[in-house]
Amino acid sequence: MRGAAWAARRRAGQQWPRSPGPGPGPPPLLPPPPLLLLLLLLGGASAQYSSDLCSWKGSGLTREAHSKEVEQVYLRCSAGSVEWMYPTGALIVNLRPNTFSPARNFTVCIKPFRDSSGANIYLEKTGELRLLVRDISGEPGQVQCFGLERGGLFVEATPQQDISRRTTGFQYELMSGQRGLDLHVLSAPCRPCSDTEVLLAICTSDFVVRGFIQDVTHVPEQQASVIYLRVSRLHRQKSKVFQPAPEGSGHWLGHVTTLLECGVRPGHGEFLFTGHVHFGEAQLGCAPRFSDFQRMYRNAEERGVNPCEINME
Repeated sequence: MRGAAWAARRRAGQQWPRSPGPGPGPPPLLPPPPLLLLLLLLGGASAQYSSDLCSWKGSGLTREAHSKEVEQVYLRCSAGSVEWMYPTGALIVNLRPNTFSPARNFTVCIKPFRDSSGANIYLEKTGELRLLVRDISGEPGQVQCFGLERGGLFVEATPQQDISRRTTGFQYELMSGQRGLDLHVLSAPCRPCSDTEVLLAICTSDFVVRGFIQDVTHVPEQQASVIYLRVSRLHRQKSKVFQPAPEGSGHWLGHVTTLLECGVRPGHGEFLFTGHVHFGEAQLGCAPRFSDFQRMYRNAEERGVNPCEINME
């Protein structure tokens, strides 16, 4: 395992600290004055940390031509972005939540910028690299999710004859539990939700609305389908996904996305739509017909097992 770690870091060109040689060392240095010490600490922090601990923006042009060091980026936030202009060498992006919860309780999702190019993005742990995003300029960014305990992000610049128009960038989100996995559910992503899953989605979703499907547009290049909704009852929403209809009818309009492979079609009747908002986009979760939801909700209410309440009038 140590050999693998050495190989990965050697491949990235990271310089390792040298052990002190034999013989007398330099004379001891006097401690700096308190004000100077504070300035030194602040200077070191500004070199490694972004101003708000959520996003980082840097340039490979600041790196010396002969330098082979791997630059460390430290971010401690629930969401943000990394933008690396003129990428050269490599970055290690250390993501941590702004809480004291263990790393195993968090899921990380990254979404590359559409025009991101100039570097490959890997998941790295103990020297083992797993490719997440290949350097392909102009391709739409696909969301990738992984458990935070599985490692960190290693961003390595690819050889380029001209880096003048290259920028590698991505957005990230840290979510507690397995919430991030609802972007790409590994097992049966298009299966209908069970009664228990629907009732739980009412409590935990970013949006819960009652309404109708107006239209569906398929976007093959993004492997997604966009579902346009007309909402008659807004129970809860985050980030203003749904906006009042312009005719002042008391309805709301908006759209949600789901995987293309689910083959969604415009359907008649009223549905209850739930889901989460990721990277500013509403992702569809459970969406039973409203009549089916009424049945399962009342059954659970009679047995006293409803995880939370919702007004169905």
